[in-house]
Amino acid sequence: MSDKTGTPIRDAATVIVLRDRESRPRVLMGQRGAGAAFMPNKVVFPGGAADAGDAAVPLAAPLTPLCAARITEDAVSSHPNVLATTAIRELFEETGQILGRPGDWPGTPPSDWTDFAATGHVPDASALQFVFRAITPPGRPRRFDARFFLVDAGALAGDPDDFSAASDELSHLQWVALDEVRAHDMPFITEVVLAEVAARAADPEPPASVPFFRNDDEESLFLRLGKRAPLSGRA
Repeated sequence: MSDKTGTPIRDAATVIVLRDRESRPRVLMGQRGAGAAFMPNKVVFPGGAADAGDAAVPLAAPLTPLCAARITEDAVSSHPNVLATTAIRELFEETGQILGRPGDWPGTPPSDWTDFAATGHVPDASALQFVFRAITPPGRPRRFDARFFLVDAGALAGDPDDFSAASDELSHLQWVALDEVRAHDMPFITEVVLAEVAARAADPEPPASVPFFRNDDEESLFLRLGKRAPLSGRA
């Protein structure tokens, strides 16, 4: 998919890992580098664009039917579990955290998954909850159709404070309390997503409807997947 200027709009997935729901909720965030082409210096959640190899990766368990149905709504192509796989890969690459079950891969993993497979785990999407979708506005050097997934830190396979296996894509990895998160330099859309996360922090169930910040070439709309009416009209 591309916009009218020919800029490709790539599928992407972002992961919001939440811990301490019942006391003082915190989310896992890191800082993008100053030289990054997209959102330099910003504090963000781990995430990135889908890779071709993600479609060939086996899942120990898929997304829930509700989350899969919401992802396919108003989408050009239907590949909810591929986006979930992307989310798991990006989480591992950028933080070293594993969302998976112990097990053997049925064949040779794609090159981007070699290190994940070496941990002895197969990716597991069952704990991911689809909670937000946003398309990057026109005029940006890169545009993404990003799906945001929420997952409880209790679903991680290892120590949630161990970032020793992380790449250098994000620096200053840390658990940020929701009541202090606005002290950080974040993209606008991250602030919007965090407001949704804060509202859902006490509810462990996946949402029946999902906010969708749709930026077309002509207009921007806040919609809700699962409900056809706009949330607040044109932005």
